[in-house]
Amino acid sequence: MPSIRLSIFRPGVALAAVLLAACGTVPVPRLAADPVDAAARLQWLDRVSWGANPADAQTVEAMGVPRWLGAQLHPGPAVLPAAAQAQIDAMRISTTPIDRLARELEAQRKAAEALSDDDAKTAARQAYQQALNQLSREAQQRFLLRALYSPNQLQEQMTWFWTNHFNVSTRKGGLRELVGDYEEAAIRPHALGRFRDLLGATVRHPAMLRYLDNAQNAGGRLNENYARELMELHTLGVGSGYSQADVQSLARVLSGLGVTLRDDGPPPRLPVAQQAAYVRQGLFEFNPARHDEGAKTLLGAPITQRGLAEADEALDRLARAPATARFVSRKLAIYFVADAPPPALVERMSATFLRSDGDIAAVLTTLFESPEFAASLGRKFRDPVHYVVGGVRLAYGDRVVSDVAPMLGWLNRMGQPLYGHETPDGYALTQDAWASAGQMATRFEIARAIGASGAVLFRAGDKAPLEKPPYPALAASPVVRTEMAALSQATRAALAQAGSPPDWNTFFLASPEFNHR
Repeated sequence: MPSIRLSIFRPGVALAAVLLAACGTVPVPRLAADPVDAAARLQWLDRVSWGANPADAQTVEAMGVPRWLGAQLHPGPAVLPAAAQAQIDAMRISTTPIDRLARELEAQRKAAEALSDDDAKTAARQAYQQALNQLSREAQQRFLLRALYSPNQLQEQMTWFWTNHFNVSTRKGGLRELVGDYEEAAIRPHALGRFRDLLGATVRHPAMLRYLDNAQNAGGRLNENYARELMELHTLGVGSGYSQADVQSLARVLSGLGVTLRDDGPPPRLPVAQQAAYVRQGLFEFNPARHDEGAKTLLGAPITQRGLAEADEALDRLARAPATARFVSRKLAIYFVADAPPPALVERMSATFLRSDGDIAAVLTTLFESPEFAASLGRKFRDPVHYVVGGVRLAYGDRVVSDVAPMLGWLNRMGQPLYGHETPDGYALTQDAWASAGQMATRFEIARAIGASGAVLFRAGDKAPLEKPPYPALAASPVVRTEMAALSQATRAALAQAGSPPDWNTFFLASPEFNHR
């Protein structure tokens, strides 16, 4: 079985990670069994990253899985290829702060509505909608560029996991301009940090407050949507023992937390007794005039704080509940190990969650060190996002795409558009949601698109000519050559019947082995 040599080892990012790990500044997990051959190490890379590619495979070979994994669990700043970073830097979501962006868009909307000429109003409304759509597309494009090329692959995986866990959808009004900042400011900084910090960041972000209607939640006219999903989907989980009275109490705690488009001018007029309690941070606002000030009990204990501090007290209680530790640990185990994860593994992860005060990296370390994780490698079904990103990473390596629009189209066809799941539960993490006959037929078509006409990803424009040949040489990839020995006889037979390199690529990317990681 061929091993992967360091002929194209990336000296910048990867060597820095090697030196960091070698200096002992990064904790090194103690794996149940250290992968002893290149094929086993590729399985680790394929599961922990968005998919194995030649350059990252060489990094793992150079560092060894434990040191590489330690660097992934405790990443430094991500340095993307210049061509990818340039695309991100040119985006409006990268150049304009979210509060200014939201206010500019609101001014654009109001200006359109103020027009008296019907044709001019229609054109202005269309321009406003196009601006919103462009911001949503930019968030999608930025996510894919980072998933494809960031050296911090686990951080990118966890950013997607938590964005899905704390789901918001651009299909609801008022969200398209916010999803990019939601991922960037609320999710990404805490993706491998403390769960309590992550929870608090989502609670204060305008995307979540709008999506689950807490911007309309006020004392005397409570909206329970967010309170219910916060306990059912974000923390405790269904059947954990909370009651409808707890939902109502939490809704009262969250009353007054909303969104403001005010600039840095004076706060709203409030009674003198409430002025000191008013908080405005960017688009987030806590308005004490909208807050239910009455006494509250949550999960069998009184809320002792007042004002906005009530929310922090409630979040502390939810984040540190044993039910939350089990619920979150099980969901992580579903994502990384199996659709029905071993209960003993979930219990060990839960114990780490409680012992570490919700340290996500520590919980993942328990997962990665487990024999259950090692035994699951190669068996987890790729959902559409993992399938598309993994296919492009394998086929084209570190060559930076100039247009991710085809990838977005493939995800739409498979029913998993980024930020597009309408209900708060997020996309399913299990195979049964993505393995229907229709889904697999679509995957074959997308395998052909990646393997036979992937040059569309590198065009300067829609009408630019495709390079020749328009396909990668997958059969010559060192990653694929290493994986060949583990292919089934049926897959080998299919590959042997390929009449051309594009057909070979298609058959490999559509194979049962590639559909699992």
